[in-house]
Amino acid sequence: MLEIESEVIWRYIRNAAWRTVSIARSDASLYLFIGIYTATGLGFLAWVGALHRTAYQTYVPIWLMVFGFVLPAVSLLLETGWLLHRFERRRKFAAGKMFSAERMAVLFSGICLLMGIMIFQSTFTSVKNGMSVLRKGFPYDRALADIDAYLHFGTDPWRWLYVIGKHDWVRESVGWNYDMLWFIICYSMLFFMVTSPRTTHLKRRYVLSFMVVWVVVGNILAGLFMSAGPAFYGYVTGDVPRFGEQLSFLAQSPSASSAAVYQQYLWTLQTEGVTGLASGISAFPSVHVALITLNAVYTWEYDQRLGAIAFLYVAFIVASSVYLGWHYAIDGYAAVALTIALCAAVRKLVPDGEILMPGPARQSAAGGSRPEAAVTVS
Repeated sequence: MLEIESEVIWRYIRNAAWRTVSIARSDASLYLFIGIYTATGLGFLAWVGALHRTAYQTYVPIWLMVFGFVLPAVSLLLETGWLLHRFERRRKFAAGKMFSAERMAVLFSGICLLMGIMIFQSTFTSVKNGMSVLRKGFPYDRALADIDAYLHFGTDPWRWLYVIGKHDWVRESVGWNYDMLWFIICYSMLFFMVTSPRTTHLKRRYVLSFMVVWVVVGNILAGLFMSAGPAFYGYVTGDVPRFGEQLSFLAQSPSASSAAVYQQYLWTLQTEGVTGLASGISAFPSVHVALITLNAVYTWEYDQRLGAIAFLYVAFIVASSVYLGWHYAIDGYAAVALTIALCAAVRKLVPDGEILMPGPARQSAAGGSRPEAAVTVS
């Protein structure tokens, strides 16, 4: 009996390992993109003399904790609870489905890809830090602020928002959403798209879109149009009064994680030339808006009703970025348009893959058979 159980276990492990390697090999183009970008980014930093501004030491510990432990644990707990609820009288069936070799392979290969994205994200911040070394100052703030006012009937758009939103509870709610809930939504979406069997047909296209948006919006265009944003407008132009009333209101927040506190943290890093979490200031276009737009585009593909809600949330994030002094409105408008265009371009280049539907009969630990080919669902 023990020999039979041992053979079943080893067969399960071999099947899961074989499938994990197979999925990882199919993601080779994404790993290649990460490798080329990282090599290019480090070359850029060496060229501008900013290798000391790399951010790997900042991102790696946090990323390993979140994507290597916290989100996998939460994901497995939620999925187990859902399956046990759905198959209340067939718990053995639910366990076989949950811990099938195919499901574990999708999860493990996804976590491996997320570790690659960790390197990408660290390189992105490193390059962003290098841009401020290459280009001194922020020459475009006055022009962007003037364009903003022109587009909003001759008034800086934050003033329109403060007509109805100049209340402490609004400031605290908007700040919590922008600084906390946004991160939970965006990076939970990344984890879901990379590790869920339900999204395997979109995974490679989503990850490529994710990286292209960061590079084009957050590196290339941000480097070409160096701007600091309303929070730092007085520092970079000398015109303190223009956004002074807004910044005074934001500074009244009692929260230790308020926008005003974080803005001061970023400006300290900027002036001292120190690397930290999300260091490197750039306003146009808004990566914050771009990433939530990316998720709205793919949410729409996954479920149009949820997608409609997601795009309403994009509009709220654009308004929030102006309300909190992080961005000019045009930063958000440009980010939305660019992200939609980039996603459309990637869609033409990258075909959809297969939807993996793990079947308990062929994938359960007790099944003992080699994983079959993925089932394509039309």
